[in-house]
Amino acid sequence: MSNKQTRLPRPVETERTPLKARKVSFSWEDTPLHWVPGDPFATHTINVLHLLLPAGERWFVHVYKQVLPHIRDDRLREDVIGFIGQEAMHSQAHDEVLPHLKELGLDPTPYTAQVDWLFEKLLGDRTLPPGKARKWWLMERVAIIAAIEHYTAFLGNWVLNAQELDRRGADPTMLDLLRWHGAEEVEHRSVAFELFMHVDGSYRRRARTWATAFTALVFLWQRGARFFMENDPTLAAGRASFKDFYVSGKRGVLPSTPDMLKSIPRYLSRGYHPSQEGSTEQAVAYLASSPAATAASAAEKGTV
Repeated sequence: MSNKQTRLPRPVETERTPLKARKVSFSWEDTPLHWVPGDPFATHTINVLHLLLPAGERWFVHVYKQVLPHIRDDRLREDVIGFIGQEAMHSQAHDEVLPHLKELGLDPTPYTAQVDWLFEKLLGDRTLPPGKARKWWLMERVAIIAAIEHYTAFLGNWVLNAQELDRRGADPTMLDLLRWHGAEEVEHRSVAFELFMHVDGSYRRRARTWATAFTALVFLWQRGARFFMENDPTLAAGRASFKDFYVSGKRGVLPSTPDMLKSIPRYLSRGYHPSQEGSTEQAVAYLASSPAATAASAAEKGTV
């Protein structure tokens, strides 16, 4: 018996916007190691994004280029192409933070090597015969990306509204990177799920790959936070724990643990659609005012 959904969740049509890759320009020389002042744990927990995203988003692009021939809807194909362009730009922007961290005495290479192995080898292409086996592996990865994108949209919506970071005096350049990226994650939050529903739509696969993605993200994030805290040259005995994460979430400098847990049944609901979360209007408004995006746009037009 097929386990595909017969009724697709209804998107919020007003939340759709044409997707485009926006060029950005960041300058990191004035960004301190602890860019959330006096809070190395919050700083390094968010810094894990710089470790995971370059390899992860390159992998997204690689998988989506393979799935393009399977798309039979012109509008969805246009959205996927826009998504690919945005993800490629995200990967590049976060990759450029890593040399700055190294200059500050925190070499991320040992951890990023492990992340590269995960995406390039464990989740990479496999030598499979053409036909069902090869398509099965492609559909598995499309479903994993849909699950991951649920959480990148969650994080994007969080950082757009994380006013406590402003109150704590967080570095404006880092905040702009995170909010530019987060706004685009909110803007394109429906694409990965709609692509999965278009090419496969199996609820069993959605639930199974959610469990895989969630477990991997929690594992990689806690390892990354511990790596940064233990290797921070300014900390005598840096440590990271789930209790620290929970407390920081209550303070508003990290996502709230209860909010993250509440997001699980939303994704697993048969009526789920990502457009029901976050605000495209808010995301687009930030993208129109982002210092890095507007500076790069002005430079491109020759006005700077």
